[in-house]
Amino acid sequence: MPTSVIVACLFIILARIADVTLGTLRTVAVINGRRSVAWGLGFFEVLVWLVAASQVIGTIDRDHWYYAIAYALGFATGNFVGMTIEQHLARGEQMVRIFSRRGPEMAALIRGEGHGVTEIDGRGKDGPVTMLFISARRKEVRGLLLRARELDPTCFYLVDDVRIKSLQVGGESGRGK
Repeated sequence: MPTSVIVACLFIILARIADVTLGTLRTVAVINGRRSVAWGLGFFEVLVWLVAASQVIGTIDRDHWYYAIAYALGFATGNFVGMTIEQHLARGEQMVRIFSRRGPEMAALIRGEGHGVTEIDGRGKDGPVTMLFISARRKEVRGLLLRARELDPTCFYLVDDVRIKSLQVGGESGRGK
């Protein structure tokens, strides 16, 4: 295989990694309502994609199948890289709902770490449970869940991404702990 083909394949792979990574981060920005960031990422995503796609579309045939493989390899790797970067950045807030038979004890532990906790008494299949609602930064959630499992290995939890918009009422923010 000629050096020019190898260089072209590497270029296609790297360009696809870049544009798919940008696309992944753009999608997260859209979901989180970050319009300006989404706009910038989208602009560069499409610009890089056009360059990469133009390398492949005009040349793909039976003799140049390796360009298609390079294109697909870059796409798959770009998903992985984009997700890895997004998880590392871990921007935003999440709502953690924990269902536990040791709810008051767990709530006290979590409050002691500086988190706001709302407790609601409920009844599960096997009797009384406490539902705990905790808003936390995404970077903190994994540790929070590990501590919850240490205290109650049978607890059940749900984690959702949230968008927080402050509500100005009488000069004070509507977000509280």
